[in-house]
Amino acid sequence: MSEPRGRGGRPVSAAPLVVDRLIDDRRTRIIVCCGSGGVGKTTIAAAIGLRAAERGRHVVVLTVDPARRLAQSMGLNSLDNTPRPVNGIRAGGAGSMHAMMLDMKRTFDEIVESHADPDRAAQILANPFYQSLSSSFAGTQEYMAMEKLGQLRRADEWDLIVVDTPPSRSALDFLDAPQRLGRFLDGRLLRLLVAPAKLGGRTGLRMLNAGFGLVTGAITKIIGSQLLRDVQTFVSAMDTMFGGFRERAEYTYRLLRAPGTAFLVIAAPEHDALREASYFVERLEQEDMPLAGLMLNRVHRSPAARLSAARSLAAAEALQDADNGESTSLGITALRLHAERMHQAESERRLARRFTAAHPLVPMAQVPAQPDDVHDLIGLRVIGASFAGN
Repeated sequence: MSEPRGRGGRPVSAAPLVVDRLIDDRRTRIIVCCGSGGVGKTTIAAAIGLRAAERGRHVVVLTVDPARRLAQSMGLNSLDNTPRPVNGIRAGGAGSMHAMMLDMKRTFDEIVESHADPDRAAQILANPFYQSLSSSFAGTQEYMAMEKLGQLRRADEWDLIVVDTPPSRSALDFLDAPQRLGRFLDGRLLRLLVAPAKLGGRTGLRMLNAGFGLVTGAITKIIGSQLLRDVQTFVSAMDTMFGGFRERAEYTYRLLRAPGTAFLVIAAPEHDALREASYFVERLEQEDMPLAGLMLNRVHRSPAARLSAARSLAAAEALQDADNGESTSLGITALRLHAERMHQAESERRLARRFTAAHPLVPMAQVPAQPDDVHDLIGLRVIGASFAGN
């Protein structure tokens, strides 16, 4: 694809991403933060939530990252499947903030409890196949994250939901997981495993039972008779709920693509992280998801002094030759650190320019690197201050 160009053949580039404008826009109801692991995505999500709350929004932050940093940074002992209020919000009573951490199994249990009568719900919850499915089936976490997002949106208790997605390339699995799990639960194989007696008359039933016996016999050899019985019991108990999974999956997918949802790709100014960010951007564009832009986190600024890296190293070598004692040694160290910072800042600028060249229409915001780990509201506010534009 050729690079978009404007008048005079100059490349077209997007305006800078100003996050404050995004969170101040009351039409923005959901912000999804996605990106690879180790780029500070959880911290950025918490900083966005705090910034929005202190600018008058009623915010809930949902994280599916098992790390405990989000809870610690907001002064909470722990997070669970229930939104917990965050104290210390400076909004003059106008805004509020809650935070929660997805409990995958508990969310699945809630679905069962709300869509089945008590006896059937108890039967499903005790089923060994269900217990395995609800805690370890591939895609269940992503499905339940989207299920919880849908629940929060339908509750309409908050005017902004910030979602912190899993810390890996599989973070975008939440785009596929609802449909995948819905298809699995609504699939022919599982329905074939239900006792076929209700499917017709005696002749058809005998023929079906014969075929069914061949199928279940083969399956039994692979997975064992007990697991097959567990699956049959599970499917039988869940029979009335299958359609609901697909309907809710479709609702959430529409919600992600609807006006009012904004995706932010979070990255660090590193080659691998920006390569992953490119993958996220391209996938979101393929799915026609509303991409707001890229947030480049932990960016190092060039030192204020105008001394170049080369001249700084040359000065350090000259001082080293002079060898005039401890003060000279400190000067050499300072000059070398200055050169290192200059090299790092320039390397990060090159990487950012390369990303922009590849994605000229994707707005970008840069979040300065912090001297220490962020572990409280003060640190989150410092990060949030950069959202006004830089």
